[in-house]
Amino acid sequence: MTDAVIVATARTPIGRARKGSLVDVDAFQLAEVAVGAVLERSGVDAADVDDLVLAESFQGGGVIGRNVAVRLGLDSVPAVAVNRHCASGLTAVANAAASVRAGMDRMVLAGGTESMSTQPMTTKPGPDGTQSWWMSEPNPSTPDAPAFDMPITVGENTARHLGLTRRDVDEWAAYSQARAIESIDNGWFVDQIVPVELATGSFSVDEHPRRGTTVESLAGLPVLRPDLEGATVTAGNAAGLNDAAAVVGVASSDFAAAHGLAPLARIRSWSAVGVPPALTGMGPTGAIPKALERAGLSLADIDLFEINEAFCSVPVATVRSLGIDPTIVNVNGSGASLGHPIAATGARMLITMVHELRRRGAAVGCISMCAAGGMGAAMVVEIV
Repeated sequence: MTDAVIVATARTPIGRARKGSLVDVDAFQLAEVAVGAVLERSGVDAADVDDLVLAESFQGGGVIGRNVAVRLGLDSVPAVAVNRHCASGLTAVANAAASVRAGMDRMVLAGGTESMSTQPMTTKPGPDGTQSWWMSEPNPSTPDAPAFDMPITVGENTARHLGLTRRDVDEWAAYSQARAIESIDNGWFVDQIVPVELATGSFSVDEHPRRGTTVESLAGLPVLRPDLEGATVTAGNAAGLNDAAAVVGVASSDFAAAHGLAPLARIRSWSAVGVPPALTGMGPTGAIPKALERAGLSLADIDLFEINEAFCSVPVATVRSLGIDPTIVNVNGSGASLGHPIAATGARMLITMVHELRRRGAAVGCISMCAAGGMGAAMVVEIV
């Protein structure tokens, strides 16, 4: 079985939804920028691209990938949409890697795109025929796992499950912000990002991180659910709403060798798990061991982890549950600092991981996240 290797990466900078630089740039345009850039960076002829697997969580249920392929003149490239909520972008890459390893495809573009700024709203008729706003529930809503109250279903439930305090999650949030700012200031994201050209100029730097964030400044923020005893979730220790696209080129090792492509990393394994919706935030604690087992590795073999900060209780809970060294987790920041453009996040995390491993001269990394509805996903990559 051939290896699936990453031969190129590209992501847009991450914007603050509804009030940031990408407020007027829709998911189609963001994907066009990222897909076009990764194809150019790979140097692969469009005729050699077998498929485009593009995640899209809140964009209306279409197939943006095919639309974007046609925009870019890739008429011969089909496309498929993927939705696993927060883990959609990572799942898109896993699906591409599976097809490549199975020998069905040789070169696939995969990732995700999300514009929360331009998210379409859906209506549904009631018994009297009157239309009202509607959104598909990630899980059947229950008192302990309300479908549209993620601060409770993920953030607060995870904190309570592990006995985490407000201080615990604020400390992680401050750490994440510091790591993100350090990465930006040192230019570590420059090679990852393709700028988005706007009427006001070129947008090229993630704008969600907040410089100067401290545990003390975070402590001054109100909790989102003051009615809950011991509430921990605030706007400062949870991910915001964001816009971005992120895409990688996944090729078979044989194809890469035949076309003179230098692989950036090899995709070793991936996994997805289901957990009770009320324990959604614990998804990574099941997905990480499963992915490591499939790769024939242990926790001690991993040089770096990224565990998405949909809520900061998630990485804290994962680190404590699995016994992971926190100093090798989210070393470039994650969702609470860089942002969480839902369908693009998994691919963004993968891109950041590959580049950081190479920058450090490290070998193996693991990316993981929880996903709405009671799921977790993980992927293991190795520098080659």
